[in-house]
Amino acid sequence: NDDKTEMKIWKTAPIKLSEKNGNIISEIPLKIWAKFKYGTDFMGLNDTREINLNGIITLDSKTHLTNWKLTTTSKIEDFEWSESPTILVAGKNIPITYIINPTLSMFKSKISKKIDEAIDKTCDFKPHVLDALDKLSNPILTSEQYETWFKMVPLELYVTEAKLSKTKIMLNMGLKCNMQTMVGQKPKNGFDAAKIVLKPVEKIPDNTTVSVVAVSTFESASKIVTKNFQGQEFASGSRKITVQKVDLWQKDGKMIIALDVLGSINGTIYLSGIPNYNPITKEIYFDQMEYVLNTKSVLMKSANWLLHGTILKSIQENCRYSIKGNLEEGKQNMKPYLSNYSPMKGVFVNGIINDFEFEKVELTDKAIIAFITTSGKMDIKVDGLE
Repeated sequence: NDDKTEMKIWKTAPIKLSEKNGNIISEIPLKIWAKFKYGTDFMGLNDTREINLNGIITLDSKTHLTNWKLTTTSKIEDFEWSESPTILVAGKNIPITYIINPTLSMFKSKISKKIDEAIDKTCDFKPHVLDALDKLSNPILTSEQYETWFKMVPLELYVTEAKLSKTKIMLNMGLKCNMQTMVGQKPKNGFDAAKIVLKPVEKIPDNTTVSVVAVSTFESASKIVTKNFQGQEFASGSRKITVQKVDLWQKDGKMIIALDVLGSINGTIYLSGIPNYNPITKEIYFDQMEYVLNTKSVLMKSANWLLHGTILKSIQENCRYSIKGNLEEGKQNMKPYLSNYSPMKGVFVNGIINDFEFEKVELTDKAIIAFITTSGKMDIKVDGLE
């Protein structure tokens, strides 16, 4: 207000939003109460009147996607009065639009700012997208028999500029992530929202290279390899043994294979080998297998028949396990999450994954890790936040 004018403004009905040329058009029904003084203070020749006005203000808002939020820059385009503003003076309706409109013009920037603040509060996508990524990061059990889990670790989000289409706000998001196939106990959801990087791009990359890590704990791999030896005998003439149990661990970058045997000899024999991956059969196997020195010395004295190449080769053939089923099953289990999957209303995930390509095998203190890459595409679409 000023010395001659006082004004209050209310919103009288819901705001109507529409789209025009990529901008938000807002129609805001307002009620305006105004009190103003007219005339002159000279000799007290003045009067005060109160008026009530009803009209619609139209705003044009440009949209921007900033720090996960849809922000707007608005300007008032038009005042449209339901009734032409007038005041009754001396029995005549005196138009006062020329007074009201300039006064409202002073409030243009303030009204626009309030509208921008309201849109800013209601169009924050970050909580919704992070919640969706958190759900996508929950490990999925792909095989009960082999205790195999699929896990996705989001790293970066590529996001396009938000666009308006009729009554909807649309934007596309591409996801860079690591995908892991793990054997053993259920892994933890390691999603960390604070580490997600948002990268604005004009176009989501069509092709994405995904690193898949197949993790087999020594304990789980030992159980699978033990099953390979069930019902098998290793013989030379009348001498033979059966393998009752297999234990695996690593030492100095090599895999140690401990075989508990019964038969012509009873006890544990130890071999070493270098883990490798067969891309055709999709198996982890142990290359360059040989008896460790202590075992070799003992066998040379008491069971040199086990040192024959044919026996060692037969044992080596059984010291392998396939991750083909795990990878294929993981791929199949991923499909529902890559085909218009909607973890929440208005958020849709789509993608494709191609064939796997082997990179390398590494040993840790607790597991055998196969690094495998695959190409594909994944995008997250936010569509329908009305």
